[in-house]
Amino acid sequence: MRRCGVLMPIASLPSRFGIGGFSKEAYDFVDFLAASGQTLWQILPLGPTGYGDSPYQSFSTFAGNPYYISLDSLIDEGLLSEKECESADYGDDPEKIDYEKIYKTRFKLLRKAFERADISKNDDYLKFVDENKEWLNDYAMYMAVKDSLGGISWIEWDEDIRLRKPGAIASYGRKLKKDIDFYCYQQYLFALQWDALKKYANKKGISIIGDIPIYVAFDSADTWANPELFQLDEKNIPTAVAGCPPDAFSATGQLWGNPLYKWEYHEKTDYDWWLRRLAYCFKIYDIVRIDHFRGFDEYWAVPYGDETAENGEWRPGPGYRLFAAMKKKLGNRDVIAEDLGFLTPSVLKLVKKTGYPGMKVLQFAFDSREENDYLPYNYPKNCVVYTGTHDNDTVAGWVPSISRNDRRFAKKFLGVRRNSDICKSLIRTALASVADTAVIPLQDYLGLDSKARINTPSTLGGNWEWRVDKEAFTQELKDEMLELARLYGRAPRRKGKGV
Repeated sequence: MRRCGVLMPIASLPSRFGIGGFSKEAYDFVDFLAASGQTLWQILPLGPTGYGDSPYQSFSTFAGNPYYISLDSLIDEGLLSEKECESADYGDDPEKIDYEKIYKTRFKLLRKAFERADISKNDDYLKFVDENKEWLNDYAMYMAVKDSLGGISWIEWDEDIRLRKPGAIASYGRKLKKDIDFYCYQQYLFALQWDALKKYANKKGISIIGDIPIYVAFDSADTWANPELFQLDEKNIPTAVAGCPPDAFSATGQLWGNPLYKWEYHEKTDYDWWLRRLAYCFKIYDIVRIDHFRGFDEYWAVPYGDETAENGEWRPGPGYRLFAAMKKKLGNRDVIAEDLGFLTPSVLKLVKKTGYPGMKVLQFAFDSREENDYLPYNYPKNCVVYTGTHDNDTVAGWVPSISRNDRRFAKKFLGVRRNSDICKSLIRTALASVADTAVIPLQDYLGLDSKARINTPSTLGGNWEWRVDKEAFTQELKDEMLELARLYGRAPRRKGKGV
């Protein structure tokens, strides 16, 4: 089945409160997608973000980002006033997220709503807390303790609470009960509002593609509450951390710093934690893109404390065993394998054995020096094609950055003469390809330059900030996207109507 969709982070949606969320604008975007012949909306991970604002470095793999909670809904419920929400400072640039100002204002507003909600008497809330206690209690306590200690990482906490000694857990639980309840309340609101938005999208024929990072952040409730899952010593300090080796793009490799999994422990427990994590993702998404798929075959382990990734080594991952356990317990689910980068024969074999579609990125296709698998005539049907991902520049920003030979090759391949024509032609090439699924970043449909780039890997600052102009969703854009979706056989078929 041929289908197409748009890559658009929740945070990048228009909003009068500084960051996109589950407000009316999200529902309007779903309507826009449906009217423009799309059936997929790909988003980034929904977890609460910390230092660096990256959704791939979350405080919890199960929790949702409280920034996305709709303040409009809280106003409608009488828990916040219009004046309270309007008077907060969210920054003055409608096309850029000011995370520092969001952080300083959003939790104060949510706290007011919490104090007015009398949530302890809400049966739905109590049911939510009970149903999610497996992860929610640890997350809420982790965040409450973290706040009480000025936001420092759990590795710097006093040993009794850092090592989760029962007396310390009980003591902090009593002392911080109200704060713990506040974090539970945030997750209740998030779940309620996200569930409503997802149901609305599904009713409109839009499936949500979610994203699961292979690793969790070290400074997270996951690592603090489950040290046995990771390569940590007796004091819960990492023995090695994640990264990738030196290559043509980085002479010293990439040092990510995430804790590495103790895969032998996971295998002994029949991958229980991973299966719970995946089951949660399939509950909140329709399709799950699994990030850094190569890491399941083998992963780069860097000695803890190293300042670069140069001295790491390859170690074996769980391979197909994890996915066999997943299929046995959860059934056959809709998964996309992020298999970008240098792939060894064993990785290719793993992707093929799972049957999951891999990813093809057209920006990687035009290296004039060599033949590569990203050129469309090399695609299998079972793949997902993108013009670029959240880690790429926009096409309009990418074109002037590549070599003259690569640009000449791209124009010749695409049949265009001007650099300015490459973006639209690349979109057409993706949609016309044999790939079953095509996903285009919204910025490319809009022809935006590097100012609209989502993320530049291995850099801090200036990432994850872009927001779309609320006037961008024009009738002209809708008609153009619908025409392309129909032309290339990707729009939902309507009875009695052809292309």
